[in-house]
Amino acid sequence: MPRHVAIIMDGNGRWARKRHLPRVAGHRKGVETVRGTIRAAIDRGIEYLTLFAFSSENWRRPQDEVSILMDLFLRALEQEVAKLHENGIRFRVVGDLARFDARIRELAAAGEQLTRGNERLTLTIAANYGGRWDIAQAARRYYQAHREALEPDAPLDPDALAPYLSMSYAPEPDLFIRTGGEERISNFLLWQLAYTELYFTDLLWPDFDGKALDDAIASYRARERRFGRTSEQVQHAAAR
Repeated sequence: MPRHVAIIMDGNGRWARKRHLPRVAGHRKGVETVRGTIRAAIDRGIEYLTLFAFSSENWRRPQDEVSILMDLFLRALEQEVAKLHENGIRFRVVGDLARFDARIRELAAAGEQLTRGNERLTLTIAANYGGRWDIAQAARRYYQAHREALEPDAPLDPDALAPYLSMSYAPEPDLFIRTGGEERISNFLLWQLAYTELYFTDLLWPDFDGKALDDAIASYRARERRFGRTSEQVQHAAAR
């Protein structure tokens, strides 16, 4: 069973269009799917669930849709965080939050503080997040912390940068899922997905359910994770 599952929740707009509904209906249905996916992750013993809610590129969408997404995010923070806490879920938000309204930033910080001691599941929402941004901000923080000791020609050990990434508190994802039929990672967790198993499904996000999660996990469990080793080495280590 994967410890950490990361998901790009794609297809809300197409789900609504197929039903001749406004795009906002798809986004609202997508929020319901988030609730169900959290329950399914807990039932299956997943420890970390990371959801790509709003990318740094999503600001390019029509302004009215961006406003709707911001309103949904605000309402979710107002209405859902207390329920997460009641269910023992730790809540985290990663991304460049400076562009969000002050109220969203305040609620996100308050939710993290309220749930910081919970251990049943760590739910991370990636909002105004980009993998390139994450690596760049980690490099900047590393430099600020070590500038006096850095030598100009000294190589940078990737392991030294890892603690400064926005998700340093979590293990790297074991399983990445993208709904909606697209087969790319779209600037999501570029560093963290280096050895993650990728799973793509044509299901639109509002149609994703426990069975769909089980299908993704079954695909993951059928794979051999070698991390640069040979199959013989993996099999020998498993037999020991």
